[in-house]
Amino acid sequence: MLMIAAAMCGSAHAQQPAPDAQAQPAAAEKPRSPWLLVPMFSSSPKLGTAIGGLGAYMHMFDPNSRVSLFGASYRYTSTHSQIFSAFARTSSGNDHHRIIALTAFGHIENDYDDYLGTGQPLKTSDELKAAAGRYLYRVKGDWFLGGQATAANYQVLGSTPEDDLALETLGVKGFASAGLGATVMHDSRDNEDMATKGWFLNVNNIAYLESLGGSASFDAYRIDLRMFWNHGKGHVLAVRQYNWLTSDAPSAAQSTVTLRGYKQGQYLSPYTSSFEIEERVSFNPRWGATLFAGTAKLYGEAPVPLDRTTYPMFGAGLHFVLKPVQRMNINLEYAQGLEDNRGVYLKLGYAW
Repeated sequence: MLMIAAAMCGSAHAQQPAPDAQAQPAAAEKPRSPWLLVPMFSSSPKLGTAIGGLGAYMHMFDPNSRVSLFGASYRYTSTHSQIFSAFARTSSGNDHHRIIALTAFGHIENDYDDYLGTGQPLKTSDELKAAAGRYLYRVKGDWFLGGQATAANYQVLGSTPEDDLALETLGVKGFASAGLGATVMHDSRDNEDMATKGWFLNVNNIAYLESLGGSASFDAYRIDLRMFWNHGKGHVLAVRQYNWLTSDAPSAAQSTVTLRGYKQGQYLSPYTSSFEIEERVSFNPRWGATLFAGTAKLYGEAPVPLDRTTYPMFGAGLHFVLKPVQRMNINLEYAQGLEDNRGVYLKLGYAW
């Protein structure tokens, strides 16, 4: 659930960039479809293979607001896991009001060769029910203030009695969570989905409380900074610095490595910080490529001692612009981490 809440850190500037000049004539010749259909695929030694799709309806509430999306996605994996989610991302009132809402249901089968770096193989069956929402209001210029709420019932069960014993020994338990928090955000990007300039800062917290129905009380804080520079003929240099801090969180809710190429939840610690740099190359108005590298650092007293605390990665990919006017793309990437930490991903948009 924390992964879902972290993924919600996003919004865009009120003004969308002008469509590419080469795309305008084609757009004028026939009406643009408001529907967005995207296949999804991922594969890695630790995640297995997942296939699925995303469908969304695009709508503009007024000329000065960004594109709003209403959609759903479904994934099925080679480990017989299934995840369904429905979402809404809206902008209205001349982009003074932004709402993000998400609900998810899933049955997740995990097969770890090395759980939490202990050398212990482990199979778990996890049940997921989650809902999250955020509201933001533009207070001045590119600054927003808002609040957020999240609730989940995440149950972790071993696939065998031996796996249950391993989970108990490691102190990893499923838990119900419910929390409230606040958000401060700055967003001067010219576009949320394919930014070419500007910077984005999101500082938020969630206080998970037993009084709201959760099984534990703890706090989570996130600081997400992204910067974009346009150079050359449509190329973009992007950097991201991300921090996830927890306080008194149970083992399964602590921070983890969020870089591409790593399985989220494979390595846990109370705090994590990461830095990524990415070059987004433009071949023409439709096609482009990405080259990226980064590293994550786990620190604090981990629930299980880790062999290492620094996790580097690098990779590359290709993208195709599905909607030139709205600037939405489909992105195929390969990321390589340490040892057998690697993955291939096909999804809507860039990783961040």
